[in-house]
Amino acid sequence: MSLKILHTSDWHIGKQLLKIDFNEDMDLFFNWLIQTIESEAINILLMSGDLFDQANPSQAALTQYYQFLKRMIPLDCKIIITGGNHDSPHVLNAPKELLHFLDIEVIGGAPETVSELFIPIEKNEEKVVVAAVPFLRDKDIRKSAPGESYEDKMEQIKEGLKAYFDTVNIYYSEHYQEFNYVVMAHLYAQGALTSESEREIQIGNQAGIEAAIFSEAPDYVALGHIHKPQIVDFPHIRYSGSPISLSFSERLDRKQVVILDIQNGKLNTETLEIPVFRRLVTFEGTLAAVKEQIANYQHQSPLTDLAELIVKEENENIQTIRELDDLLSRDTENGLDIVKGKLEFVNKILGTSSFMGEGENVSDFKPEQLFEKRLDLEENIVNRSDLVNAFKEIMEKIYDAK
Repeated sequence: MSLKILHTSDWHIGKQLLKIDFNEDMDLFFNWLIQTIESEAINILLMSGDLFDQANPSQAALTQYYQFLKRMIPLDCKIIITGGNHDSPHVLNAPKELLHFLDIEVIGGAPETVSELFIPIEKNEEKVVVAAVPFLRDKDIRKSAPGESYEDKMEQIKEGLKAYFDTVNIYYSEHYQEFNYVVMAHLYAQGALTSESEREIQIGNQAGIEAAIFSEAPDYVALGHIHKPQIVDFPHIRYSGSPISLSFSERLDRKQVVILDIQNGKLNTETLEIPVFRRLVTFEGTLAAVKEQIANYQHQSPLTDLAELIVKEENENIQTIRELDDLLSRDTENGLDIVKGKLEFVNKILGTSSFMGEGENVSDFKPEQLFEKRLDLEENIVNRSDLVNAFKEIMEKIYDAK
């Protein structure tokens, strides 16, 4: 007998992409996940943050979450869920005490003491303790000071993260040294490959931590926050990635979960690929080439696939613009829904701008990108970087307040 753990993260329940709702995608993932937990005899399910896509999830998103938990109850599988930067600790923790009686542990935000992070489990003659560390916000790891510089703040955040995980490791060594040790965390580790669907990470990624801060104490570090599955610097430190593609930049990712197998005190890992429920595809080239790609597309997914078009032509002309607009307004065909388009001309008529389908949509951009676009309109700005950093700090405080 062995003890088996499944590591997943970044479900983003309630996610929409260009007004396309991913609730059907998540239902299919949950079906597959439950079947996998049964077939692989999984004892513990770890969900490392970003359970929801919004801090205040819709009623539909909450219902989908609770329906999944209800289906899990008969499986004799302990569930441990931590909050991510998209999650509200208050929302996640609201049913915490009730869920505890159902063998579901939720840690939405950093508790008062690190002891509250530790969840010991003894099963099948194996012992494992999970340090369920959620996304650590600014207030959890440092004290701000008036007049501090941006660089000072970034350095303090890095030092605060290191000090926090040092404290976690010390607590493990003093109380659970005879247990296998798994750490959950939701953060950006330097060197990890990101996608466009991740929110600005701790003010422009500049506070990314080195994977070495976890030390060699944990047998495994179950990371969340980055949507591309990957190992970071050390074989035992890994992002499971999101279970479905959440943006077109993730269209080539092979989504997966990680399975940990503990036998005779030794931990081994393997990955299990998640089926593709909906493909995200990009068609690129001249308008004629793109039309041909659409016509020849072979749909093989359970759900309607989503397409973005990137059309590149030599000379600007109104007919090309109209034809692209016609493509974008078409109903679903070949199992394909065209949801995004961009048109680029090498030789543009003076005074005109490039087009993005029917025009750029504000929802396609992050707040930071929109702010920088606004700055582009000003000719005499000399402190641009300071303004951008200040805006990012404001946005971070808004996210933290949620």
